[in-house]
This record gives sequence, C-alpha cells and structure tokens, in this order.
Amino acid sequence: MQTNLADFIKNTREGEEADAILRKCVHCGFCTATCPTYQLLGDELDGPRGRIYLMKQVLEGKPATKKTQVHLDRCLTCRNCESTCPSGVQYGRLVDIGRNIVEKQVRRPLSERIVRTVLKEALPRKWLFRPAMKAGQMVRPLLPAVLKNKVPAPQEAGRWPRTAHARKMLLLDGCVQPSMAPNTNAATARVLDALGVQLVVAPKAGCCGAIRFHMNDQEGGLDDMRRNIDAWWPEVEAGAEAIVMTASGCGVTVKDYGHLLAHDPKYAEKAARISALTKDLSEILPSFTAELQKKLAGKAGPRVAWHPPCTLQHGQQIRGKVEDVLRAIGVDVQLCADSHLCCGSSGTYSVLQPDLAYQLRDNKLKNLQATKPDMIVSANIGCQTHLQSGTDTPVAHWIELVDRALAADAFAA
Repeated sequence: MQTNLADFIKNTREGEEADAILRKCVHCGFCTATCPTYQLLGDELDGPRGRIYLMKQVLEGKPATKKTQVHLDRCLTCRNCESTCPSGVQYGRLVDIGRNIVEKQVRRPLSERIVRTVLKEALPRKWLFRPAMKAGQMVRPLLPAVLKNKVPAPQEAGRWPRTAHARKMLLLDGCVQPSMAPNTNAATARVLDALGVQLVVAPKAGCCGAIRFHMNDQEGGLDDMRRNIDAWWPEVEAGAEAIVMTASGCGVTVKDYGHLLAHDPKYAEKAARISALTKDLSEILPSFTAELQKKLAGKAGPRVAWHPPCTLQHGQQIRGKVEDVLRAIGVDVQLCADSHLCCGSSGTYSVLQPDLAYQLRDNKLKNLQATKPDMIVSANIGCQTHLQSGTDTPVAHWIELVDRALAADAFAA
C-alpha cells in the first residue's frame, strides 16, 4: 500500500511505524473472514481492511470524522486479523496509533467522556476499585442486570503459601483481578509452591498499563509501565527467573514494554529486559508436566470447554499449551467451534460497546456449551467475567483446576 504521510506525523516515531505497517498491507481481505465485527455487521469499514483505509486517510492529512471514530471504536483489537494476515500486518499497533490521532481530532460527547474517564481512572487504581467492587458484591442481588454482569459473586482466595524456595518468580497481581477473582493468583502461588517455586508480588506494581494506553491516554499507560518496571527491578536484579502473568491481557501488554518504551532512554533497556522475562502461566507449567502427571496419575478429571482469550492466541501467539497441561493431568478438554473468535469482552469494550459485546458473548457461549462441559475455563479475567454473565455453567481460570487436583492429590473419582 502506497502512503504519503501528512507533515504532522511524517518523520516521527509513530509515523515511521505506521508507514511501515501500511506498506505491508496488500488489500487481500483475508482479515475480513476472521473479524468478529465484520461478521456481525457486514460493513467493510467494520473490518480490518476498511479500518486501515480510514486510518491511512487520517495519517495522510484528511480530517477525522465522528464516523471514523465510531468504526475504530467498534474494533475489539482482538488481533485475529494478525493471525490470518499472510503479509504480517501489525494491525494492533496501527490501530493504537490511529485511534490516538482521531481522539485528538474528534471531540466526544460529554457522556462518552465521563464514562471513559471513570474507566481509565478507576479501574487501574486498586484503592478505588477494590472498595467499589466489595460494595457492589454486597448489594449484587439488587443490581440491575447491566451492572450485575460486571460484578462477579464474591470469591475466597484461600491460603497463600509462605514457604521460601530457592527458585523465585515474580507475579503481576494486576488491578481488577485481585478483587474480581482473588483465587486465580492464590491458586497459581499454591501450584507453583507445590512444584518448588516461590511467587513474589512486588507491592508497588499495579495495572499493566493496558487500560489507559488502549483508551488513548497513552502517556498515562506508559507511566503505569514505568512504575511496574521500577517495582520489579530489585527482584529482577536479585535473580527472579520470570515474571508470571495469570491474565493474558496483561501478559500481551507487558511483553510489549520493550517496544513501547524503546524511545525512553531511561527505561528502554530495562523495559526490554522485563519483556524478555515475562511469561504467560501456560508457558511456565509445561516444564512441570511430568511432575504433575506423577502426582495426579490415573485419575479422570472433569470435562471442560477451553476458551482461549484473543490476547493469548492472537496477541501472544500461544496455542495448545493450556490444553496439553490439562490433558496431561486427566482433564477432558474440548475446543468449541470457531474457538478463534473473540468472546466480546476485550477490556473495557463490553462496557463501551455492549450491544456488540453481548452478541459475541452469546455466540461464543452457544458454541462452548455445545461441547457439554462441566465447566468453562479461560485465561483472562475479562473473558471469565463476561462469559459468566451469560451462563450458569461455572467459568474459571484454568489454573484453578490444577490447584483443586493437587489439593486432593487427585481429581474426585
């Protein structure tokens, strides 16, 4: 694709990156076949190819319009198109650049600005989000459905192991997960403790930066990233083996720190080191499969439907690892039809685009439940909460299955 960038972005870091990405696009349209919003709406401008044309026009100097903003807002940033693209177009990075430019040119209505400000200021701050979530859980039966869907039932975390091990890994506690699903990180700590690894949480680490960055407060998002690097660095220097991610949405962002902070002379080298150390939990557990099999040999586990989050299978390009671990310990794992498609959660998307989000959720649940599972498992708090809002079938993080099995030394016969 030929480009002629406007003066306002020509010869800038963002401009050079956008130009390189645009030039890779050959207009083939393979991406439209796997784009969730194009499948629902059937509009070229609600598919990756159409959105690329819109962003190209803005980058070349055509003023952005509200219509441009609406079509970019409807994108889930699921990056399914990246998995499909034969030319390697990095659409996710392009849409971050394009959205940020459009946000500066098109003023949103007051109601949109209020909602978006609340989301990007409240969600990343645990000291704000935690009491709000506890209050919501206390009155959950009285909440209207639209709010109840975002407030999961209270969950006990269980014990956090205190045994010191020679092997240590860092864990990103996250911003919303500790309040919405506290058992996920605790279960991870218990499983790794049983395998001789101590998980360490840096108290000053918080939101990975994705919420602010993807809502066009990119400087705020970068500040979140710098804070995490500062919080983790002493443990990194002390020899932490890895930085473990239990939410794939956080993992895909932290793995990108090296790129996002490459322009920052103070943080570029550290950010690259942090990205290199970052591993999704599904990248950690396979090395312990033999030990898990020995502990849990010969016992049949439940039948589960595995929902791979987009941030895992498309953003991080990790496929098959969770299924292999669970099957190795006796779990009957099923992948549903169209397992590559987004469930509609996508961070704040289910709040900002509820009509599309719930259509995608219901389509996903129909396919998941067709496998007749005892439960549904995933690897991202947003997906888990969104899916649970539409079904009575239990939805959990996959590590909770491993934790339960180890706690009983086996699955129930």
